[in-house]
Amino acid sequence: MTNFTYPRTEKLKRNTEISLLFEKGRWKTHGSLRIIVLKNKPSAPVEQAKFGVSVSKKYFKKAVYRNRIKRLLRECYRLNKGLFREAFGEQSITMLFWASSELPKHFRDVEAQFISLCRSQKKS
Repeated sequence: MTNFTYPRTEKLKRNTEISLLFEKGRWKTHGSLRIIVLKNKPSAPVEQAKFGVSVSKKYFKKAVYRNRIKRLLRECYRLNKGLFREAFGEQSITMLFWASSELPKHFRDVEAQFISLCRSQKKS
């Protein structure tokens, strides 16, 4: 049975991990999604997969819209965790961004972009 949870241990919350991610991580953009990934390396040891989501206040002034997009992105991760881990690795720190000023209308639109981002990463 597939594990569809998003436990606290997988959430990216520590400032040290986030700053390490921005210092040594690699950026990738696909559609309206932008991702920064730091895979397990000797210079930056990663014990467990961590995932975080961020939405810019520049594009969405109201917290209601930012929170909705964050919920949609976390749900995409939760439902497609297996595909995501195949693409980005079991031991990686990752942060996902919504890089568009357009509010997505449906969850399936966001999920389609998320899946295509994971599939494009697996090919490269």
